[in-house]
Amino acid sequence: MKASHVYDRLQPLLDGAKANTISLAIFKPTRILDFTWEECERDWDAAKVAAMRQSASQGNLFEDEGWRKTFSLMKKLQFNFSYRFADADGRESELQVLDWEVGQLYWNCLRSTPNSERAALEKVRQKYLEEFSHRDLHFFLGTLQQFHGFSPNPWVIIGVFPIPHENQMDLL
Repeated sequence: MKASHVYDRLQPLLDGAKANTISLAIFKPTRILDFTWEECERDWDAAKVAAMRQSASQGNLFEDEGWRKTFSLMKKLQFNFSYRFADADGRESELQVLDWEVGQLYWNCLRSTPNSERAALEKVRQKYLEEFSHRDLHFFLGTLQQFHGFSPNPWVIIGVFPIPHENQMDLL
């Protein structure tokens, strides 16, 4: 079994995406600069939801149709989350986090606060910036097909992997 390469520089990933030779990677940032969010649309696009419902309403003779009875549209996350970081070359970048776990953490934090979006966002930031900065943080990166080949940076974070740090002196 071949071990995966862990990248610590963004340029080889950008070059590989342009050459269409790499679309998934493990990346270790050298320094985390910030964890941010920005508000986005609060509701799903009505036309896209209608098209999806229309498509889903048409049965398929050769598939299990049980999921259609229980399917419901999940609530839309109103924020886009991103990491700002520096790589081993000192290059600073910002990548959006598309990992479902950050969204679920936001919903959990929103329930645990008196419905304060700001307090929930600060709890998410505390976990992803402050708590994870004390770990050996790695990102699972993937490219978005619609930006592949022409975007200056088609990469997004599809998973955040905070490996716990053990101080070797504590093991003595």
